[in-house]
Amino acid sequence: MDGISDITYPVAVGGLAGAHGIAADSACAAFMQASSTNMISAAVRLVPLGQTAGLAVLARLQPVILAVANGTRGMSLDEIGGACFRADLAAMRHETQYTRLFRS
Repeated sequence: MDGISDITYPVAVGGLAGAHGIAADSACAAFMQASSTNMISAAVRLVPLGQTAGLAVLARLQPVILAVANGTRGMSLDEIGGACFRADLAAMRHETQYTRLFRS
């Protein structure tokens, strides 16, 4: 690896935010909002949700996003984690699937 491409996306976003002087809380909240927006956008196109309903979902998530950003401040990597085994497995097969739309 070249030292850059082996960095995970969230770590790269955090490093770039830090390099540009963006506060950790703001970077964390922005990353979570962007991730939520991506999932909601997929849902708007995949299920009969509608754009207005999608925006309402995102608006209702704002207190949760801010609470998580504030609640994880100062935590170590051992205290933060996630488990998305099926999504991770699907993401690994993403490039070889017949149709990639919303499969990973």
